[in-house]
Amino acid sequence: MQEYFHFTENPLKLQKQLKMILGVVEKELVKLESLFQRKNRHLLKQSDGEIISVHILGKLLGFYSERSWHRFIIGNLFERSQFPERSRYNRRCRDLLQMIKWIRYRIVQSQPVGAYTIIDSLPIPLCHNVRIPRIKRFKGVADRGYCASKKTYFYGFKAHIQVTNKGLITSYVISPSSYHDVEVTEDLIAQNPHPVTLGDKGYISQTLKQNLQETYSVSLWTPLRSNSKQPVLPKVIQIWMRQKRKRIETIFSVLVEHFLITSIRANSLTGFETSLEAILMAHTLWITGAVEL
Repeated sequence: MQEYFHFTENPLKLQKQLKMILGVVEKELVKLESLFQRKNRHLLKQSDGEIISVHILGKLLGFYSERSWHRFIIGNLFERSQFPERSRYNRRCRDLLQMIKWIRYRIVQSQPVGAYTIIDSLPIPLCHNVRIPRIKRFKGVADRGYCASKKTYFYGFKAHIQVTNKGLITSYVISPSSYHDVEVTEDLIAQNPHPVTLGDKGYISQTLKQNLQETYSVSLWTPLRSNSKQPVLPKVIQIWMRQKRKRIETIFSVLVEHFLITSIRANSLTGFETSLEAILMAHTLWITGAVEL
């Protein structure tokens, strides 16, 4: 349906969204001293801030094909002569990856600290199961894992994500799909420790809880198994934890259905990370109210 997108979307709304994103991006970019040390910046057709903003807008609108998005840009937002050609545009987006990360980090740090955080993992399949035996994409990096919620195997990555009670994504870790949630929990929480963190049964580990408490002063709350030797939590607390964990499940639904985080087509790790960071940046701007969907 992306071929017919320009027939249904209001051009004025697109210009407004781009202007709002550009305002946030340029506000943070002026604080980067390295930006002013680059040579021949005056020869660029579009500034770094405009390239970043356009890239984020594409993810906000749900474009997963960079070719379709570039074709849409030169047909609706910029003249062909005023915008880089497709391969040059994609290279500049990859070159600006660290700036996108820095901007998102600044926005996250400027937000109020939530009452608690929630952690969970999201499978990112790279192909259909029938193609797993002959897949070559990210061979040696991605692998085959099991998704317990869907009770099926898949080839790809796992996105381990931490969010606040307001829905803001504060940290993430990408691992091969065969990694257990417990194996990367410490790396995930170390990026942005919070005194209280909620997890599901996949994070049950007494050793992990002790390490997090001693190292980061983080209390990891998880439901108990039926055969656990520890005292059973009061039913009120179990219901409360189950209700609060719905927040991250809702966020995963938005990331999959609107931002198409499971449909990234990049064939290189840098391209994959660039698309992923743009998706998380678009979601952050939406959650903080800086831009509308």
